Amino acid sequence: MPSSVEYHITQYELEQGALEIQYIEEYFGEFPRKKTAAEIVNRLEGRSHLILLATAPLQDDPGSVVPVSFKVAHEVKPAESEPKLVDLVHRLSDNVQFPGRRVLYTWIGGTRRDWRGQGHFRALTEESEAWAHTSGYHEVVVKTKNCFYDMRGTLDQLEFNVVKYEVHPRDNRQSKVYLSKQLTSDVVRAHTSTRTVVYAD
Repeated sequence: MPSSVEYHITQYELEQGALEIQYIEEYFGEFPRKKTAAEIVNRLEGRSHLILLATAPLQDDPGSVVPVSFKVAHEVKPAESEPKLVDLVHRLSDNVQFPGRRVLYTWIGGTRRDWRGQGHFRALTEESEAWAHTSGYHEVVVKTKNCFYDMRGTLDQLEFNVVKYEVHPRDNRQSKVYLSKQLTSDVVRAHTSTRTVVYAD
């Protein structure tokens, strides 16, 4: 994207952020099941987390600004109690070092279809990496499905490495892809997006 483009990002606290995510997920038809605000609060409460939304003007009404992309990430530890996170750590234990390190898990995120390819998700990812590096994280991991080709392409451009591939027994499109990125000062210095970040009241 041209360097003259400036992306507008809002960082939310938990309760308001959960409601914003519940709202924007209604625009994602490819998600088989949307997260509710209650589910988001339940997952994130009591743990280090980040909720980011990018906004942009409507093409036919530039005076109206709407949320177009989002990212929710949280810390994952070696000794988790939530079944889904216990399973995640178990599946990645041979590929990601959890003990003695801080690992950030990109839980949910995406960009509304009409705004894809404009750099919004890159800006959110780079902002989350900058936040994570400042917060002392060593690595960020993400899980997606083979059929989410747009997401896989974006993660490839952002230099995430595939660390595990779980083949679905019947439909390879449903195979799970796990990716990882080490968070170093060089990663942050290589960011290309120009971002304005505000904190929701």
